[in-house]
Amino acid sequence: MAPELVKSVVDSSVGYTTKPASQARRAYVTFLAGNGDYVKGVVGLIKGLRKVKSVYPLIVAVLPDVPEDHRRILVSQGCIVREIEPIYPPQNNTQFAHAYYVINYSKLRIWEFVEYEKLIYLDGDIQVYENIDHLFDLPNGYFYAVMDCFCEASWSKTPQYKIGYCQQCPDKVQWPTAELGPPPSLYFNAGFFVYEPSIPTYHDLLKTLKEVPPTSFAEQDFLNMYFNDKFKPLPIDYNLVLAFLWRHPEKVDLNKVKVVHYCAAGSKPWRYTGEEENMDREDIKMLVKKWWDIYQDPSLDYNPAAEATAIDMKPFKEALSKAGFVNYVTAPSAA
Repeated sequence: MAPELVKSVVDSSVGYTTKPASQARRAYVTFLAGNGDYVKGVVGLIKGLRKVKSVYPLIVAVLPDVPEDHRRILVSQGCIVREIEPIYPPQNNTQFAHAYYVINYSKLRIWEFVEYEKLIYLDGDIQVYENIDHLFDLPNGYFYAVMDCFCEASWSKTPQYKIGYCQQCPDKVQWPTAELGPPPSLYFNAGFFVYEPSIPTYHDLLKTLKEVPPTSFAEQDFLNMYFNDKFKPLPIDYNLVLAFLWRHPEKVDLNKVKVVHYCAAGSKPWRYTGEEENMDREDIKMLVKKWWDIYQDPSLDYNPAAEATAIDMKPFKEALSKAGFVNYVTAPSAA
């Protein structure tokens, strides 16, 4: 029942994908663009999911500019590689927090994956250290994610940062309602979320995107606006943004953390030097080493024969899905 390598019928330059054995109702999904080194993060992610014995597959939604050799690497690790076309905001002259954020709107394509009942999205710089398959059993109809922190300098242009307010500790600096009106709605980090694919939702997302001007945090701001009334917060253990370690240490118990998000400047394990601010902390060094221990462990490489005998075949079959193809268009590198 191993995924087999299948040449795309759309264009020989598109590359390879997997042809799974049967349809699934649940899966993890991540996003990859360009020819940079984020492919290492995705390899680390699927090996991490394998280490915690998840029974569900990892779909990698790739833009057309992801090279064939990177796709082969992902397939060789058991990923389902699915090409998507890029989505751009209606205005490209907005000053994003980072220039590459412009391509992140392409993540909206994952709402098209309606052969799945429920998906868990994970950024490529995330690692899963405990099994979180139980999140698929959360009640339908909601958007589950973890609240973000407003304390880092990347938020410097916001009222929250300017007055020292953070939703992680709202009593520390109370929101000045008299001056600024009602406090902002709860705001999640979009590197991790649980959602239900839907074609009507997908079309409405695109329609709304044309009506709302882009903002600093690109698709994260957009998703927060769109799913505001459906958002249900999860504990930070499900998406530990590394800045919590020095901004909200009282909220962090590393013995209980299930998902670590290596999104702080300098924290990507495959680029780590320890030279950036806060990167010489012992807890950061430990978490980077923990990621490398998984990435470099050959026993976690994809082995279809071993996996077929190690787990019950029924959930494994249920966890595989037919990969789809779309037309190939050129997209800029975002890695």
